[in-house]
Amino acid sequence: MALRDLTLGVIQLAASRSKEEALARLEEFSRRVREADILVMPEYAMMDPTDAPLEALRASAESLQDPGPWLRALEGLAEEHSSCVVATYFEPAPDGRVYNSAVVISDRGEHIAWYRKTHLFDAYGYRESEKIAPGDRVFEPVEACGARIGLIICFELRVCELARLQALRGAEVLVVPAAWYSGPMKEEALHVLARARAHENTVFVAVAALAGDRFTGRSIIVDPSGVPLMDAGPKPSYVEVRLESWRLEEARRSLPILSLLRRDLIGIPGGAPTPRY
Repeated sequence: MALRDLTLGVIQLAASRSKEEALARLEEFSRRVREADILVMPEYAMMDPTDAPLEALRASAESLQDPGPWLRALEGLAEEHSSCVVATYFEPAPDGRVYNSAVVISDRGEHIAWYRKTHLFDAYGYRESEKIAPGDRVFEPVEACGARIGLIICFELRVCELARLQALRGAEVLVVPAAWYSGPMKEEALHVLARARAHENTVFVAVAALAGDRFTGRSIIVDPSGVPLMDAGPKPSYVEVRLESWRLEEARRSLPILSLLRRDLIGIPGGAPTPRY
């Protein structure tokens, strides 16, 4: 299935201290959705774990097998607007920590796919792994509301291999729920990385970044040639952008990097090359 023209909406929420606060903010912003085919929300939208004790994260955690109020609200959001929804949640892990997980929900409110963040933010003096357990698989791109969607979470924007593998597996739109901590040059890094992942893989990249006192905001959508289509700024906001299929077709026709890639030389398993447009 080739990408069709579609509208992607980014809900740039502010960080919340509790799931109840996050649910109230989600309800407020859900009223701003107009015609999005796909809605993407930030990492940590359910609750900011930075200063929260692990016990609070465990108490707020939910599972797809037994959805709580957060996952049910996401399902309702998808059904209400007939939009696919990509959002994160905390999920209990067997070792007493939680997983930093994401779910893709269909426009009928059904779970299409899920993912657990594999590369944790143990950098710049922060140790996400103290509370978060890592996942153990790369996300497999899925068809959802007119696009083949790939998925990585926040810090994984720095792991170029994850984006490449998903592009080789057919991803057309790479969605990136993020909670990008503020700091010197951090906003520039977020945008440089988003543009690089888009250009080097000829995919749309949609970063939904958390806003608030310790986070950058600055959600961005980039076309497959690396051209920014939207910058949401630093404050909580909702933005919709039209993703036009000709941009993907033109980028892959002029820069057929995915079909030219010498997988045999760099240790990537073979298989049918990504088709040229």
